[in-house]
Amino acid sequence: MSLLDSRVPAVLLRIDRNPFHHGTLGAVRSLGRAGVEVHVVADSMASPVHASRFVRQMHLPPAPGASTREIATVLHRVAAVVGRPAVLIPMDDAGAIAAGLLREDLAPAYLLPRQPGTLPGRVADKAQLAGMCAATGVPHPVTLVPDSAEDAAAATRRLGLPVVAKWSRPWLVPAGIGLRSTVLVHSAREARELYLRTGEAGSPLLLQAYLPPGPGLDWFFHGYADHAGVLRAGGSGNKQLAWPRGAGLTAAGRWTPDPEVRALAERLTGELGYRGIFDLDFRRCGHTGRYHLLDFNPRPGAQFRLFSDSAGLDVVRALHLDLTDRPLPAGVPLPGREFVVENYAPLNALRPAPRGRELAWHAPDDPAPGRVMWALWARHVTGRLAGRLPLRARQAPSPAPRPRPGTVPRVNARDLPHALTDDEKASSC
Repeated sequence: MSLLDSRVPAVLLRIDRNPFHHGTLGAVRSLGRAGVEVHVVADSMASPVHASRFVRQMHLPPAPGASTREIATVLHRVAAVVGRPAVLIPMDDAGAIAAGLLREDLAPAYLLPRQPGTLPGRVADKAQLAGMCAATGVPHPVTLVPDSAEDAAAATRRLGLPVVAKWSRPWLVPAGIGLRSTVLVHSAREARELYLRTGEAGSPLLLQAYLPPGPGLDWFFHGYADHAGVLRAGGSGNKQLAWPRGAGLTAAGRWTPDPEVRALAERLTGELGYRGIFDLDFRRCGHTGRYHLLDFNPRPGAQFRLFSDSAGLDVVRALHLDLTDRPLPAGVPLPGREFVVENYAPLNALRPAPRGRELAWHAPDDPAPGRVMWALWARHVTGRLAGRLPLRARQAPSPAPRPRPGTVPRVNARDLPHALTDDEKASSC
């Protein structure tokens, strides 16, 4: 018999259109295996999630950049279909922020943790997070918020190059404008040019002291703060491989208990009065050994299933149990357990894992999403490679004219073999 109350469905909300968000599939499987009816509000056509046998129904999501009121309209429409109160689990920052602000409006159709409605937005805002860390004594990289292009250039001289440039509210950055949420800046000119695009990004630019990555330096902590503020489920993990390398999401990670990381998580969530699921990213300074908080995500991290203990408890199940007034089982942690995203770290997925391993996409009891993912991934990679080829290589060559008998064909110098330039070498890889 399931520990979870199967009479209470769950609604997963994802506004971001990333088709390869494996965390959403992890939540679907975690709850579905426990007998919970799972509804997913997300882009269904471009994601493998829709193929999971544990999805009861997919629902059209709000448009990217939707207002809080527009998100509420979508959720009320879904609630009418579900027909009874459901646990709402936002899977991205935009959804978590909206859910916090809408908690009273969404009740009683949805169950959500009870906390200040603005708190998810405050912790997700990277500028406000820096101030919270300073107030609570949690180490954080030195962060400056320039108020002009020249101030941005001056900040690089103060911090020392390279510096990390971040948009304070990355969920507001429109897709397709060539801006990334976080970049490494190598000159004052780059910082100045980035600042001039603040209006496009939708939030202030932050410049942050750079902590170099290295083996064993990137850490994360996933947890659930229950109705009393006690941290339940989850744990600390070490990032073994990132995608993109050095500064991306966790492609391969290992459950590695660290008392200092846990103490920092407890201090910060306790001081803030945070309730619900959270995902913290840390980087340890190679010189001082101190852990610096880089990000506070007010929702499940994509690799949350790494921290499934001996009782099968993870942060998503902990949320459902707590909000439905059910006791949380006292499971035993499983340190050494691994999590691998197959399309980002295929070799890691093939190596032995003596302490156990969870794959992001493949599951023996739910194989269809894995098959769909590989088909989509092949199409994605092929498109990216085709886009990198020079224009001439992508155009079908016209057949060369055949020379008349007795004549010598003319040869143009540009058709002779030549050494590749650096740009051509890069585009041919």
